Amino acid sequence: MNFKELLAYKKSCELAMDLFELSKTFPKEEKYSLTDQIRRSSRSVSANIAESYRKRRYVNHFISKLTDSDAENSETFVWLEFALQCKYINQEVFDILNKKSIEIGKLINYMINNPNKFGCNISQ
Repeated sequence: MNFKELLAYKKSCELAMDLFELSKTFPKEEKYSLTDQIRRSSRSVSANIAESYRKRRYVNHFISKLTDSDAENSETFVWLEFALQCKYINQEVFDILNKKSIEIGKLINYMINNPNKFGCNISQ
């Protein structure tokens, strides 16, 4: 299996692209703050999943990178909340994107809790 086939990777890339498109509508004064932050954290979720999969030979490295991915997913949620509170997005958009973020978090945590199902050698 390739990391691109992982459901968590696919869904995190989808959310990152959703946020990229959405952030194009944010005010220009947010370019170097909210816009950059939400793009970076959402993209980092996918990048850390990819890195974790490449490090699956060592279970602790695998889990560490997935933990980083989960943290980036949580950071993305915070930026989404700011976008809502600043009225750059409405509640409906927030709810849709938040639901995707929660699902991604569940998938990442499943991987963390079941490294053997992703090619990690637990006996190390």
